[in-house]
Amino acid sequence: MLVDTNAILEAHRTDSWRALRGGHRLETVETCIVETQTGAQNRRPEQCIDEASLRGGLKAIHAVTDAERAEALLRDPFLSRLDDGERDLWSHALTRSDAWVLCGPDTTSLRLGVRLGLGDRLVALEDLLEAVGHRPRSPLRRNYTTAWHRQQLAAMALEEGGRRR
Repeated sequence: MLVDTNAILEAHRTDSWRALRGGHRLETVETCIVETQTGAQNRRPEQCIDEASLRGGLKAIHAVTDAERAEALLRDPFLSRLDDGERDLWSHALTRSDAWVLCGPDTTSLRLGVRLGLGDRLVALEDLLEAVGHRPRSPLRRNYTTAWHRQQLAAMALEEGGRRR
């Protein structure tokens, strides 16, 4: 289960991280870890994420090479529209041969998945939490919900279906 920066931040914001990492084998890339620490000085204390604890709760944190980024960019130049963490997470995902799934709510990231024919590997944070029987005390923001996720993927599939090679 690959998680991007936004999914990590939202799971912490809703006090759902423990349930999420307890029920799923979570992985990310180093760039996403760095992004979770960026802007921490502008967050309330309860929103700050302890980096050591975060690292310890993940099954793996992957380094991404320039060669992996270049290979992913060659596969679809749309990758250049993603932010650094999402770009590296996708660059890593595209090197894998296992049955990975990616959780990230950014529409540009979702669109890349649809463009690559990998929309079925994209999952909403709400789905992951429901799978482990966790209901956040604070509601998830809209773009982390199953309904929003499905709506976006369906719309993107229609749009991209008419544009693809």
